[in-house]
Amino acid sequence: MAMKLHSYAVGAWQQGTDDGTLVTDAVYGEPVALVSSQGLDFGAMVRYAREVGGPNLRKYTFHERAAMLRALAQYLQARKEQFYELSYKTGATQYDSWFDIDGGFGTFFSYSSLARRELPNERFLVEDDPLALSKQGTFLGRHILVPREGVAVHINAFNFPVWGMLEKLAPGLIAGVPAIVKPATQTAYLTEAVFRAMIESGILPEGAIQLICGGIGDLFEHLNEQDCVTFTGSAATGRKLKVHPSLVANAVPFNMEADSLNCAILGQSVEPGDLEFELFVQEVVREMTVKAGQKCTAIRRVIVPQDKLEAVLEALKRALSKVTLGDPRRPEVRMGPLVGAAQRRDVQGVLEQLRARGCEVAFQGSPELLGGDWEKGGFMPPTLLYSPKPWESGAHDLEPFGPVATLMPYGSLEEAIALARRGQGSLVGSIVSYNRQEARTLFFGCATHHGRMLILNRENAQESTGHGSPLPLLVHGGPGRAGAGEELGGVRGIKHYLQRCAVQADPTTLMALSNEYVRGAEVREDAVHPFRKYFEELQIGESLLTHRRTVTEADIVNFANLTGDYFYAHVDEIGAKDSIFGKRVAHGYFLISAAAGLFVSPAPGPVLANYGLERLRFIEPVGIGDTIQARLTVKSKTPKDPRPGERPTGVVTWAVEITNQEGKTVALYDILTLVERRPSVQNSTASA
Repeated sequence: MAMKLHSYAVGAWQQGTDDGTLVTDAVYGEPVALVSSQGLDFGAMVRYAREVGGPNLRKYTFHERAAMLRALAQYLQARKEQFYELSYKTGATQYDSWFDIDGGFGTFFSYSSLARRELPNERFLVEDDPLALSKQGTFLGRHILVPREGVAVHINAFNFPVWGMLEKLAPGLIAGVPAIVKPATQTAYLTEAVFRAMIESGILPEGAIQLICGGIGDLFEHLNEQDCVTFTGSAATGRKLKVHPSLVANAVPFNMEADSLNCAILGQSVEPGDLEFELFVQEVVREMTVKAGQKCTAIRRVIVPQDKLEAVLEALKRALSKVTLGDPRRPEVRMGPLVGAAQRRDVQGVLEQLRARGCEVAFQGSPELLGGDWEKGGFMPPTLLYSPKPWESGAHDLEPFGPVATLMPYGSLEEAIALARRGQGSLVGSIVSYNRQEARTLFFGCATHHGRMLILNRENAQESTGHGSPLPLLVHGGPGRAGAGEELGGVRGIKHYLQRCAVQADPTTLMALSNEYVRGAEVREDAVHPFRKYFEELQIGESLLTHRRTVTEADIVNFANLTGDYFYAHVDEIGAKDSIFGKRVAHGYFLISAAAGLFVSPAPGPVLANYGLERLRFIEPVGIGDTIQARLTVKSKTPKDPRPGERPTGVVTWAVEITNQEGKTVALYDILTLVERRPSVQNSTASA
């Protein structure tokens, strides 16, 4: 008997008020779920997200929200076996489910680490360095990003019911924006199960996430300029949603990631027997069969040199003939069914159109099943087409969203590039070649028409994640047919949910806004050396102006002897006169070392270690007899998450400015130090 799915709206689970749509098992055609959103108050969901979810999320910092994401990923991972059982019903094998389920959890883990590593422990993001807008430096500009005060509506496709939801949620939740998730009806039962676990965990604040199982009704009519919509699905559906009158009238951002006619190109230099030849065949077969080819990143066009065509065709036939179909629960099954019989009919319909437009069936796998029901399920054997006239091929226009790819020959690299570009914009393309110049030519020829390019060869094959695997740190999206959108991409993905605002102000006000020292801002000086203070005691803008030191010839000679740096501008009196300086000058790294000697407090204290040096610039030369002085100022502070048994610490970034006897700046840089937190903080952390 089919279960009736629930939506999660305004803090409660709700059933649709009608019977809804019946969803069947992709393997045996048995009833699984009834899906309906009838009766939901979509306007109330939007208001709840804005008025409850948004404020609850925004009161936390990036790091605190990242910790929630990590805890949630751990909670879900401990329960993944129950999700695998449901995933089999969608037609996914265990390998397929690993991409979807574990891949989704992995995206949460990845974004949690990324946020704690690359974002400040703040509720806003300072994007760039201060920009001087005046001669005297009293008028500056900067870009600060803040969370949008709306809701993110995520509309997902049927092929990745878990990853599709989580890869959209991760950057948005880190940004502090609540979400309404709308999964595809065919596989909504798996999405609902994972979502239900997320709610049961109690980790996210109230209102952070809501779920619609069924249609979206009048949801779009309640959205405004603070909201955004992300869509994954067919290009035709995406185009219709993108021009919804309410979205257009309110200029609601709409990010589309659509199916695309992705390609794989075999380099001309690759010969049968080369490792790259085998890698190419493996990659094509994997992309045709993983998720039964139901991937927006799957290889649809196989572009190979004319003189290698027969060899590639025979190799693909041999590999595809070994693919076993059937019940995805069985370990010997390589490929499960499509999501259902209706999807198979759709794919077969596109196949007929392709045949009518010049494609020939070069290979079709055996219909023999190892479990499952051919009539009621969505089974379809892997099918390889061949375009003898690739320029006239319908494979550049029509996508069979299943285990189908089209083989086509090319005569030159320029022709291969032109064929790849005929897809009118793709999510991903692959180049398989060990010839770097060939790979370079193909990459730059194809880059304008692709969101991502994989260059595969023997050196990266073992660690490569493959053609069809989007990664959290790289953008997922593509131009043209692929939707002209972007998801993921590390911090880029988070910025989609933030509003960038340019601020113009004086240095001290800018420091107050950004919680980061700005050169030229007012500083605070204390009788206590800043290296004697714990992390909590240090204040942004706290500064130390050091005593002075005159640089001597002995300093320069001794430093050269110590380091072995006998560059002529430092040690050669005659050569230095012809240099751009016109005289001997001190080593730049001597100045940094000398400055450390000026500002360091040598006795043991809260400063534990030098953590790094950034943004170093040498501005004016320092010659023999010049006198230097340093100013050390607390620029920013970032607490660190202590590992078990590790004392609590934080990273303090100090702005260092070295000046000469004329008050001119000779060097600017930031140093990072690991600073101990107060003992009281250590004790409270340990007891917690």
